Amino acid sequence: MIKTFRGLLLDDEQDRIRLSTKKGKIGYKIINFQLMPMNPGNQTNESTMKIYKVVQSTVDEVVDLSDHNILAAAFYVNTSSSGTASNTTTIIFEQETFNQDIYITHTERNGNEPCNYYLELESIPLTDNAAAVSTLRDIRLNPQVGA
Repeated sequence: MIKTFRGLLLDDEQDRIRLSTKKGKIGYKIINFQLMPMNPGNQTNESTMKIYKVVQSTVDEVVDLSDHNILAAAFYVNTSSSGTASNTTTIIFEQETFNQDIYITHTERNGNEPCNYYLELESIPLTDNAAAVSTLRDIRLNPQVGA
């Protein structure tokens, strides 16, 4: 089954997508992640959105794909000049299965333009062993998950 989520994030804001269950027997994989500014074509903006496995204490535009907590990163550039608009988007996402809440962050480099996101997750039933492994991996890598 496919679950979809959408929202609008202000500059330096973070959303929580609630996915965890008591037994953790439903896993998820990202299958689509898209960005769209609130006012496309009206002004220049550079938005960076990232999806994490744990809540972030700070929201920034630094993308470090070696961070084991990052599941996805997207960078959207919209340039508006003399009535013409051009945009580019770069999106990278992990094919990892997770069964805990995830967090989406947004940073806008050229001001404070809000940005929309659209996220599709594929839900996957997990066996008892797979659920335990996924939960224990998250607890081992992120001690605050079990708190």
